[in-house]
Amino acid sequence: MMSMWWAQIRAVIRLEMKKTFFSRRGLWVYLLALAPVLLFGGHAIDMMRTRESRLEIARAHPVSKEALRSIKGQMTMDEVIAKLGEPSSRRSAGGRRRFRTWISYTDGENQYTYGFVNDELESVSIRDTGSLSDDKIVFATAFQFFFLRLAIFFGCVGIFMNLFRGEMIDKSLHFYLLAPVRREVLLIGKYLAGLIATVVIFTASTALQFWLLLLPYDSATVSQYMQNGGWQHVFAYLGVTALACAGYGSVFLAAGLFFRNPLIPAAAVLIWEGANLFLPATLKKISVIFYLQSLCPVVAPPDRDMNPLLALLISSAEPTTAGLAVLGLLTVTGVVLFFGATQARKLEINYGTD
Repeated sequence: MMSMWWAQIRAVIRLEMKKTFFSRRGLWVYLLALAPVLLFGGHAIDMMRTRESRLEIARAHPVSKEALRSIKGQMTMDEVIAKLGEPSSRRSAGGRRRFRTWISYTDGENQYTYGFVNDELESVSIRDTGSLSDDKIVFATAFQFFFLRLAIFFGCVGIFMNLFRGEMIDKSLHFYLLAPVRREVLLIGKYLAGLIATVVIFTASTALQFWLLLLPYDSATVSQYMQNGGWQHVFAYLGVTALACAGYGSVFLAAGLFFRNPLIPAAAVLIWEGANLFLPATLKKISVIFYLQSLCPVVAPPDRDMNPLLALLISSAEPTTAGLAVLGLLTVTGVVLFFGATQARKLEINYGTD
């Protein structure tokens, strides 16, 4: 019996794969997966374009942060040079009345540029020269606050909700229901087809993002990072992506079975997941995003420009261990699919009302 069920599941997967990957309703999912790739691609191009200037700054003799921050207004350029030494770069512009000069120094991480007007200090600017440690934080922030909460979330809405609800709209689901296949087998086959599609699309996006993150850096820097935890980060992000597809996919597959308009429960889940930052510690654990973030290798800090009143509302909860997080997500997925299968057994098609 089991061998027959697995044969039927594989048959359903084969039938669903083309529809899942190339459905016109789901083409926008590819745009969601591509958006962060374009973001990191633009960042990589900009970093590579300015690579030489960054290398020059890195080769320049770094000055201590304390000395750089001790420079105050009204100091002359000669006083600044006497205190900090010769600058790494110097440029000038202007005429006799208003002559401007900019001199730059580095502390090894940031570039400090002092602007002088007629030899008197007028401005100080600090520019991040770009480092892999900073870019890892940028990646973690984009992954946790955009990719998980929006891209994968809505990607699963687009693919999994259409597995049943889309066929009801197309008036084609009855072909499956008339076949000698158990409803549970049909549900599992459709779920696995959607899972394969979302995992392939979004893990490919995650891998491309990570590759573009490392692209601007020299091979020695990349090799050192990969040997000191980099590979663990890659596999952790890929694993979190796959688990997000599994968890959200089960929820939206079930929503397509239980609700005539599944966008309403999708909106409710989106609000709940988005409010996770502000929920009490106990309620945080009743969400998918809490367990996904517990598995992320780098903690994304809150937005520094967040409204102070909102920042006060953020509550903290101790992240769960990796084993419990994976077990929790798989348990939730299994429970949701169980109730989905129960509903599938009672499913009746009336295209006049559905």
